[in-house]
Amino acid sequence: MDVSKFLDDHFDAKEWVNSAFRAHKDPGVSKDQHATTLVMKLQKFIQEVNIVVEEASNQAIQNLPKVMREIEAVKQEATLLREQMRTVKHDIQKVEQDTAQSMQMLLQLDGIKSRMKAASDALKEADNWTTLSADVEDVFSSQDIQAITVKLVGMQQSLQMLVDTPDYADRCQYLEKLKNRLEAILSPQLVAAFNSQSLDMAQMYSGIFRDINRLPQLYKYYHKCHKGTLLQAWQNILETNSGDTLVEWLTELYDTLLSTWHAQVKWCGQVFRNPVPIVCDLLTEVLNSLNPSLPESVGTLLQEKGDTLNTLITLKEITERFAKSIEGAVESHMTDDPSHVKSLEKLLNTVYSPFRPYILKYRTFEELALNNDLDNIRLDHQEIIDTVRLLGDSVSKLFSAANQANERCLKLTDGCGYLSLLEGFKNYFLNYAREFRRVLVNIQEKCRMDKSSQDAEDWSLFQHSLRIIQTCGELIMHTDELDQTIISSIITSIGSYHLSPSTTHKVSENRVSNKKNLLHAKASLLLSNLSDIEALESLVVKLDEGDTPSVLPEVKKEICSLSEAVHKFAFDIVFAQLQVYLTGLGEYEMWTSQSTGGALTSDLPTFSMSPQEYITKIGQYLMTLPQQLEPFTMQDNPAVVIALKHGRLPYTDEQEIPEHTADLWLESIACGTMHVYCEEILKIHQITPHATRQLVTDIDYLGNVLEDLGLRVSDTLMNIVQLLQAKAEEYPEVAKTLPQRLTHAISSMRGIEL
Repeated sequence: MDVSKFLDDHFDAKEWVNSAFRAHKDPGVSKDQHATTLVMKLQKFIQEVNIVVEEASNQAIQNLPKVMREIEAVKQEATLLREQMRTVKHDIQKVEQDTAQSMQMLLQLDGIKSRMKAASDALKEADNWTTLSADVEDVFSSQDIQAITVKLVGMQQSLQMLVDTPDYADRCQYLEKLKNRLEAILSPQLVAAFNSQSLDMAQMYSGIFRDINRLPQLYKYYHKCHKGTLLQAWQNILETNSGDTLVEWLTELYDTLLSTWHAQVKWCGQVFRNPVPIVCDLLTEVLNSLNPSLPESVGTLLQEKGDTLNTLITLKEITERFAKSIEGAVESHMTDDPSHVKSLEKLLNTVYSPFRPYILKYRTFEELALNNDLDNIRLDHQEIIDTVRLLGDSVSKLFSAANQANERCLKLTDGCGYLSLLEGFKNYFLNYAREFRRVLVNIQEKCRMDKSSQDAEDWSLFQHSLRIIQTCGELIMHTDELDQTIISSIITSIGSYHLSPSTTHKVSENRVSNKKNLLHAKASLLLSNLSDIEALESLVVKLDEGDTPSVLPEVKKEICSLSEAVHKFAFDIVFAQLQVYLTGLGEYEMWTSQSTGGALTSDLPTFSMSPQEYITKIGQYLMTLPQQLEPFTMQDNPAVVIALKHGRLPYTDEQEIPEHTADLWLESIACGTMHVYCEEILKIHQITPHATRQLVTDIDYLGNVLEDLGLRVSDTLMNIVQLLQAKAEEYPEVAKTLPQRLTHAISSMRGIEL
């Protein structure tokens, strides 16, 4: 039996039992027999363990007196040691007290000795300067570089001890002249060593210049040699590929610079102690010294091609590939040295510098491109149906151009130009809305001209208006989508620099110490105006904190206002026929007529009277509305719902959109009918008792029609009925609880004194 598993701290009894049964392979022994055998073995093992534990316990009890005696002995020795330590401490304190004055004297003597040694060294160095300067001309005459270097280093060390001497400045000037002479001697050899990439010679000269504190001058020799080679390479690119454009030239130039970086940083690492800023500064000088310069070449290409934005994007993509490649290459060699960060930032600023003047004018370029796209969107046509179709087709074209502009902003400005783009979008959409309104006015004029030749029951114009409403809904939906797309693009492109340091940019954390933040560092590569950078930072912060739910508020407001105008236009089309029926109602002669057909009717019951023709036409028209509004209920059209939500119908309060938008339309038209009907009733100057009863009959008929449509009569109309039905003697009492405008108007037409 394997009992080793019982020693495991995480022993599982179930697992052990299952393993024991899985290991049972004897078919002649049943599981019960096998289990009995295991139990017997375990009991035997337990007995053995108990015996071992008992023996160990007995042995421990027997050894316990001995252990106690040893512990007591250790305790006594510890007490003795403590007393001895106390005695030693007392002796040390006594020695310190007895020798304190002597130690103070020794310290003073040591200080005197140090100052005397410093004076002696100064005298020796002063004497050494005299000795070294005496035969310096002989050393220079020998042309022995090593001897000259040793001589100058010695003079340099001596000069450090002579700072306070009266002629210190003259001696410094004399030493600098000697260093210049040595540099002049080494100059041809330095150029030859750098041009031939002679590692041994370069290392030797690097040591010499380091010893005489002239490494910056050595870097200048290095830059001068390689800058000439790279500038000549640029000329060769222009001459060899004269038939190409800046696009091809730039690609080849950047390939040359990148390969130069990799080769030179490896070589400089063996010559100089800090190669990264040296090679970065070399590339920076080359880019600033090109002839023709990159800004000049970019301007020439734009004049030739004319397509400013797309041409700049093409050049920017080439430049950005090089910038990312060189940034990654530099970062792989970077340390915590601040000069590394500074030299890389200087190089990247130089790389992007040709684009900064154009990004400063980005809004102008983008507005021109958007206006060209807008000019290509046709909205008007001679026929109304074709105009409506053009308005609907314009939505996709409008936002396709806007999305392309968003892509251009990301590619050209890396998101840094969004403030300019948002201003461009504002003008772009407001211009479109202005054109939309102009076309809407034209449609209204055509509708007025067509009404005389159309049947009153022709609903085609209303169907056209519904299509325009749907277009407005699509405009609102696409505006919301564009708004969210822009916000997402801002957060993705430049917001990440504000939210958290990018792990892919190893230099980012170092840059934070020199810039306000990563976003500032990124934006400063393309934006030259500090106020623009601060405004961009403010926008990103507001978006991050949720203070700016929309970046196109003016555009949304204008599109919603446009939707409301279209709804008013559609309402006017539907209501026009009702307006015809109601206009001039107050001037009808029937209100002053005493009878109908020459018969006296003042005593006839109300139910015997029939509604007049004008109100029956209104009722018939209202009863046809549900059928004409059927498109609202027959199909699920989210664009129409969105347009209605942001474009309130006349005579309706701001409320939630019902399940069937046709119900809201029906309510709007009915409320408009009752409102105009009430106003026309109040224009009646005089009404006879018979006409009063007739008017009540007409109003009751309208109420029945509205009830059949599931609507209720307005309070104003019900108040008018109440005042019309009130007896003359009861009128003042009834009028007390009703609006004065109504009570005075009705009392005047009925000839009742209040």
